[in-house]
Amino acid sequence: MPTVTVESLVPAAMGADADTAFSAICDVERFADQTDEVRSVTVTARQDGTQDSEWAVTFRNGILCWSERERIDHSARTITFRQLDGDFERFDGEWAVVEFGPDTIVTFTAHFDLGMPSLAAIIDPIAEEALRASIQAILRGLLGEELVFLDTASYPAASDAERPS
Repeated sequence: MPTVTVESLVPAAMGADADTAFSAICDVERFADQTDEVRSVTVTARQDGTQDSEWAVTFRNGILCWSERERIDHSARTITFRQLDGDFERFDGEWAVVEFGPDTIVTFTAHFDLGMPSLAAIIDPIAEEALRASIQAILRGLLGEELVFLDTASYPAASDAERPS
C-alpha cells in the first residue's frame, strides 16, 4: 500500500509559529484555494474535536470524491483523518505540526489504496506524485513560498524515532 510523506520546514523568519501553522492546516476548506487539483472541500459536521468533510480532487482525467473524518488534537497539533466513504479503497493519515527550535516542521502522511490491484504498478506512482504535488502547493499557499521541503525518501513514515519531535 502506498504511503506519501511530505515534510516541510517553516523558518521562524516567515512569521508562522507552530500554532499559526496548525490553525492554517485545520482550515481544510481553504485547501481548494491553494491548488487547482483540489476542486472543493466542504466541512459537513463539527463536534468535540472532530469534523467531517467532503472532498473532490482532480486525478488524471477524472475526479476522485470522498468523505472523511478528521480528529483534531490542538494540544498535540495533530489531525488524523480516515475516509468514511468514497472512491478510495482506503485513505487515511495524519498531519503533525511540531516546534523545531525556533522553526516549525509540518508533516503530512497518507496511506491509500485505490482498489485496483491489477493497475497498481501503473496508477499508484502517478497518484503518489499527484498527492505529493498537491500537498506541497497547499502548504506553500497556506504558509508561504519560503518554506523548505525536506527529503522524505530516505526514511519511512512520520513515526520514525530519528525524526524531530
